[in-house]
Amino acid sequence: MEEVNNTGGKKKKEKKSLGEIHQETSFAIEPSAVPAKSIDTSQWPLLLKNFDKLNVRTNHYTPLPHGCSPLKRNISDYLKAGVINLDKPSNPSSHEVVAWIKQILRLEKTGHSGTLDPKVTGCLIVCLERSTRLVKSQQGAGKEYVCVFRLHESVGNELKVRQVYFG
Repeated sequence: MEEVNNTGGKKKKEKKSLGEIHQETSFAIEPSAVPAKSIDTSQWPLLLKNFDKLNVRTNHYTPLPHGCSPLKRNISDYLKAGVINLDKPSNPSSHEVVAWIKQILRLEKTGHSGTLDPKVTGCLIVCLERSTRLVKSQQGAGKEYVCVFRLHESVGNELKVRQVYFG
């Protein structure tokens, strides 16, 4: 939308980021207090006779007293049950990286989803505090290593390289 200025020029409306919109408004759906309509159930089967006495509301859920929008959540909640997807650098071991995170964030419990060799870079899933219970579900997922290597000279036949490499 555009607003017209007193000088006759057009003034553009300032756009807000998604984060600002989430901070300002609440997207919770409030439960309705509208009573359910009475229905004639005299001809219904026995199991459905008291259907009209059920607590029926027009909105589908009742919000719980706890919980919030992810952008309004307190940082301490993220640290209590969070997961960090980390691109591990080349030289430290996975255990060292997790120990650093534990020390920097001052946490009691941390865990990782599987050891990456010290010289390997890649995705390391680090679970914090309560989420350490989920580590075992990720440890069996397996790893895939991708390697890029250079040869001294160009290879005439790629098939020979595959035979030597894969056996």
